[in-house]
Amino acid sequence: MTRREARELAFILLFEQSFCGESITDILENAGEARDITGDAFAVSLAEGAVAHLAEIDELISAFAHNWSRDRLSRVALAILRLAIYEMQWVEDIPVSVSINEAVELAKRYGGEADATFINGVLGGIARRGEA
Repeated sequence: MTRREARELAFILLFEQSFCGESITDILENAGEARDITGDAFAVSLAEGAVAHLAEIDELISAFAHNWSRDRLSRVALAILRLAIYEMQWVEDIPVSVSINEAVELAKRYGGEADATFINGVLGGIARRGEA
């Protein structure tokens, strides 16, 4: 599995977690039984890391998503932002520009019409601030 595919799986796990509240491990096990999905260590580490830092990540989203409350964001955009911010803040071997680019690509594939631009703006603000 490529890193891009692993990020996509991590995004899907985070998206699913936003509905059911189950652990990433449980979601992956259930998905494996239902759809023959196999886990990837990188994907699981990203998803579990984002869940572990959820409060801090959501604070950053609130601070940089100007005029948007977290409740107004689509679950797709929220999952993508959580994944990318986790990478930017806590995964040292991934350049911030790669995290932002991958998030924008996920938004183009799964999000609404304006999600890619919105996500790019939020993540760019965090990067420029020096938080990443």
